[in-house]
Amino acid sequence: MSEYRSDSPIPNCFCSMIEVIIFDFDGTLADTIDILLSISNRLSAEFGFKSATKEELAQLSNLTSWQILKYSGISIFKFPLLIRKLKAELRSEIPNILLFPGIKEVLLELKNSGFQLGIITSNSRENVLASIEKNGLQHTFQFIYSGTTFGKHKVINRWLKKHNINSDRVVYVGDEIRDIEAARKTRIKVIAVCWGFNSRSALAAHNPDFLIESPQELIEVLSNLNEL
Repeated sequence: MSEYRSDSPIPNCFCSMIEVIIFDFDGTLADTIDILLSISNRLSAEFGFKSATKEELAQLSNLTSWQILKYSGISIFKFPLLIRKLKAELRSEIPNILLFPGIKEVLLELKNSGFQLGIITSNSRENVLASIEKNGLQHTFQFIYSGTTFGKHKVINRWLKKHNINSDRVVYVGDEIRDIEAARKTRIKVIAVCWGFNSRSALAAHNPDFLIESPQELIEVLSNLNEL
């Protein structure tokens, strides 16, 4: 598990209000879907799995990560190497990666409202840090952790334990079914966003605590949570 941290400490108290917001990166903050599809298609012959068109990607958005792996035909033994190579190739695409419209403004508003912001992602720390620096957000996030594709819940649990954080104070924001599952395993609330990879219907079927259509709704949801 790799980490980026700022100098400001996380408050160590126990209360029911949400104080920490953890974000996924790809598909939640950054619009990397088309770039990742292009890289994956370039690597498909080398790793022996099916390439996909944008039309097929729309169909895949209704599936879980494990179902997508089965559909693609990639060997589970080759998968870790594929992910490492994909992350390495993504590094050269950093100048082309854009944040979703409205995300930067919402992040700054949340930060200015006193929330502690962090990122826990299966992308590499180097890629994420380069991207947020490009967008002038390097002082917005208190921490950045990079974990494995299917081990995000372990990273979250280690972070909660390390900082002695009550799970009731934390919410996770992500765009995939596996983000919902990771939050469930760590007993933190989860906000699923509809502008990323998995479709709205697929996300809804896995019962996130909240399902939102636009970044601005994050502010509304968090405000309502802390008024309860």
